[in-house]
Amino acid sequence: MSISESPETATAPESATGGPTEETTTRATTQATRETLEDYTLRFAPRGYRRWKPMIVATTALGGIAYMADFSIGAGIGLTHGTGNALVAIAVAAVVIFVTGIPLAYYGARYNIDLDLITRGSGFGYYGSVLTGVIFASFTFIFFALEGSIMAQGLKLGLGLPLWLGYLVSTFMVIPLVIYGMKALSKLQVWTTPVWLLLMVAPLVYLISKDPGTVGRFLGYAGTGGDGGVNTASVLLGAGVCLSLIAQIGEQIDYLRFMPPRTEANRRTWWTAVIMAGPGWVVLGALKQAIGVFLAVYILAEVGPAAATEPIQQFRGAFDAMMPSWLVVPLAVVLVVISQIKINVTNAYSGSLAWTNSFTRVTRHYPGRMIFVLVNLGFALALMEADMFSFLNGILGFYSNCAIAWVVTVATDIGVNKYLLGLSPLQPEFRRGMLHAVNPVGVVSFVAASGLSIALYFHALGDGLQPYSPVAAAVIAFVLTPLMALVTKGRYYLRRTDDGIPEPLLDGEGNPSGLTLTCHVCHQSYERPDLAACRTHDAVVCSLCLSTDKTGAHVLPAQAPTG
Repeated sequence: MSISESPETATAPESATGGPTEETTTRATTQATRETLEDYTLRFAPRGYRRWKPMIVATTALGGIAYMADFSIGAGIGLTHGTGNALVAIAVAAVVIFVTGIPLAYYGARYNIDLDLITRGSGFGYYGSVLTGVIFASFTFIFFALEGSIMAQGLKLGLGLPLWLGYLVSTFMVIPLVIYGMKALSKLQVWTTPVWLLLMVAPLVYLISKDPGTVGRFLGYAGTGGDGGVNTASVLLGAGVCLSLIAQIGEQIDYLRFMPPRTEANRRTWWTAVIMAGPGWVVLGALKQAIGVFLAVYILAEVGPAAATEPIQQFRGAFDAMMPSWLVVPLAVVLVVISQIKINVTNAYSGSLAWTNSFTRVTRHYPGRMIFVLVNLGFALALMEADMFSFLNGILGFYSNCAIAWVVTVATDIGVNKYLLGLSPLQPEFRRGMLHAVNPVGVVSFVAASGLSIALYFHALGDGLQPYSPVAAAVIAFVLTPLMALVTKGRYYLRRTDDGIPEPLLDGEGNPSGLTLTCHVCHQSYERPDLAACRTHDAVVCSLCLSTDKTGAHVLPAQAPTG
């Protein structure tokens, strides 16, 4: 099969009337009709469900940034390379993450689809984006394991629980909160954020006001074996670790897809919420990494370099300076537990979306999101039991190469191929039958960028180039993505330009249409962007029924080339 062929063009429909194919597809999608439970896992988030105001969505999305991993990441970089190198590395990574996050956040909020659905139409194709789906799912369980390890450290210090039991507690306590998706998550994040902010900021302010000399000691820390100066290799090695968080934009978009339509009346609030909760998450993330360096330097002499990277030890040391000893450990444990719950419900939720998306496309069977909540938790628990915290920077430095290659490829396709070159369709497409199976623009760029950068990371091209692996991932993806679009002349983006439905896809203000139509397979009503015409009936089919159609009986044929 050539790259321009998709499985739909190679498979004839089972029957002209739908027959067994329709029954099979209906059975496969029955459990997905409880949309408030499944939270529109594989599809466009309809206008009728998006009832939250822009700033509520933004607050919910930013609530997931309460994770403690930033403190560990910043501490690890600072203790190894020194404060100067760490702060520059954090700033460099933050700029890259912010710039690449803007087009992704805009597309997620404007067209109400998650990052996997954006990736399909932004250079990867219907099946090609399975690659990046696995990358994103890996991000969620790696960081779930990191946060779970931090919580287990807190439970050991505060309650005396052995680490293995703390890992189990931190893993399974999030399940009830993840089941109900956005409704439960929005309430959790809004109500816990003020408490979390107070517990995080208060000790820092107190330490600096009580002893201003801590700032000088922090800024002068040279790292293990360092000379206190800033050098390129150390900055890039540190930035590579920080850039492992670039995939966090995917979790932000899992919330931003529930933004209300953008109108003239809410335009300013809408954009503020999108920037704050989209690329803006990295501002808070970078501040937390810098605070992690500060607290690690502050407690280093007392606890040693190994424990100084543990957030529970950092905040225990900070709280110890400002309150009675009997309050220190309980408050530190409360902060760690709140932070872990806030981020790990997001990790479990987003990971389940990524796994379900990939599995359903490959197998054409929808097993339900909860199965993959458990799968994601299983991977995370295995990493925790393997003591991933002890080799954290190595894992994140390696992973960042793949994450950078993916995010930069998609961001470049949106910013350059869509808006500058006009070779990629401006409006995102995600429905089966409308896209080619694989688009070489994104797949080739991603594979080349991640492959070469990983080779650099593992010293394949010499020790001197090893620190440059994250730079290589970003530059290769940025250059190859428009180059591949020019070489292919944009032929592999759309398999069809007409979805067979006469009603317009967008309303007068450019928002996805709120018109509802009934899918003739599952007999549920869906909004216009989530449907396409049926190949064998004078009717429409929803995107999930198209995804689970095993024979392609309902999938529109490839459109004949023009000209």
